[in-house]
Amino acid sequence: MRFLHAADLHLDSPLRGLDRYEGAPVDEVRGATRRAFENLIAAALRERVDLVVIAGDLYDGDWPDHNTGLFFIKGVTQLAEAGIPVAIVRGNHDAASRLTKTLRLPANVHLFADSNPETRLFTDIGIAVHGQSFATAAVVDDLAAGYPSPVAGYFNLGLLHSSLDGRPGHDPYAPTRLDVLRGQGYDYWALGHVHAAEVVCREPWVVYPGNTQGRHIRETGAKGCALVTVENGEISQQSIVLDVLRWDTLTLDIDGLPDLDALLDVAGLDVRQRLARSGDRALAARVQIRGSGLLHRQLASQPETVEHALRGAAIEASNGRAWIEKIEFRTRPLLDLERIAERDDPVGLLVRELRRFATDEEALRAVADEALGELRRKLPVELREGRDALPLDAAETLLELLGEVEADLLARLSGDEGA
Repeated sequence: MRFLHAADLHLDSPLRGLDRYEGAPVDEVRGATRRAFENLIAAALRERVDLVVIAGDLYDGDWPDHNTGLFFIKGVTQLAEAGIPVAIVRGNHDAASRLTKTLRLPANVHLFADSNPETRLFTDIGIAVHGQSFATAAVVDDLAAGYPSPVAGYFNLGLLHSSLDGRPGHDPYAPTRLDVLRGQGYDYWALGHVHAAEVVCREPWVVYPGNTQGRHIRETGAKGCALVTVENGEISQQSIVLDVLRWDTLTLDIDGLPDLDALLDVAGLDVRQRLARSGDRALAARVQIRGSGLLHRQLASQPETVEHALRGAAIEASNGRAWIEKIEFRTRPLLDLERIAERDDPVGLLVRELRRFATDEEALRAVADEALGELRRKLPVELREGRDALPLDAAETLLELLGEVEADLLARLSGDEGA
């Protein structure tokens, strides 16, 4: 017996930050979530699976029209022709869609109710699927705690859209704990909501397959679904890649580079290598330029010129298959920090204090709370809470900001004209 476990398809969700510059792979961007869904259908047919389960967020809220739903029906009808059933729960995104609730689904698709948890028996293949959809966009109850008892003689699968153990970076919807899932006595928990693939546990199997297509720069790497095989009571799982556009981060170091041409050569080589590793999928990349060296002055004084040159290099190196989403300049002039730190003057004191903060997280947080407290209060609510919040209290974010402050302050105090 084999089944596909997918989640968070977000059909027709707009991919963020990909339409502002010439050279962006617009066609791949606009249809990325649909093409990933087509790849899911193709994988189910190719692997001849017995069942497909989708753990929420099939859609991305209300559609502008019914075309999104009709596209989904077209795909699952192909599965119906091959005798493959589909089981779905709604998550926080598709629970909010009024059009979703009026869509008539094919006979091979079972959508779990949102009023109570229920069990759907697939007797031909010996699977009992237990699930409950979201009734609203913000479910705060532990749905898993109320799921039905396992059915004897069946492979029991729990289908759930949930923030397990308060997964960081995700809204705490339908929160539950690993001990609750274990206590239900199921063989496999097919989870959704967290967009990073993760095998949480193997006794029983508790799996997030990740989303099928990355939607922005915080969702880097391969995306897809899980193929699960059950044979002689043993469970095995493997990932199947479905995405058509890959998000990535390129870090370029200017140390030792003599001029801009050298930087463009390094960038072009990096782009080609990453395209090859991604299977020649379209690539959307954020470029971070770091280090210290002769190039710092030009980068600091002519950032727009450098940006245009880098975007052109990416297009040339990839034959238009790669696009730069954003460029971050984090370089600094050539400074002897060790010698400056030994100086008995305000600049030397500044370097020593910055280094102390870098190794004393508690002191760094105290200064950050005082310095950033008012800024946090003035931020819009969407930048203070939820998935798009700015992590101004995270240690790694504070250390990154500290590094940028150090480079900028020292450049200015050293009299570097390009800073």
